[in-house]
Amino acid sequence: MNPRPISNRTWEEIRAEFTLPALAQVRRRLSELMDDPEPVMHQLVRVFIHDGTFCPGFQFLPGGQLHPTVLTLFQRAMELQLPHNYFTLLMVTPSRDLVGTRPVDLLKDAPVPLLRALEAFRWR
Repeated sequence: MNPRPISNRTWEEIRAEFTLPALAQVRRRLSELMDDPEPVMHQLVRVFIHDGTFCPGFQFLPGGQLHPTVLTLFQRAMELQLPHNYFTLLMVTPSRDLVGTRPVDLLKDAPVPLLRALEAFRWR
């Protein structure tokens, strides 16, 4: 499988809608919120753009905690060996498995349909 590159425009759209802070910025913010940010740092969705590492904002709840549904989906994506960048792309792309809805728009719902969409995405 030779994945297609993700365009700079896509990253800019993600940055505009959800924010896309640098990893160091997220580490500083988490350090302000908790004594030991390392356990959270190890669970972050990260994207690698050119020479930088960034964290899509859709994974954070107000207050800085990680969204539990994103954590569940991301853990499964890692089991499926889906690269971080493509997991992020999946989250913001309308899915035919979700009747044209983006997974990120369904984070308040039960994760089962989102997990099915993730499994289907993996095999496309």
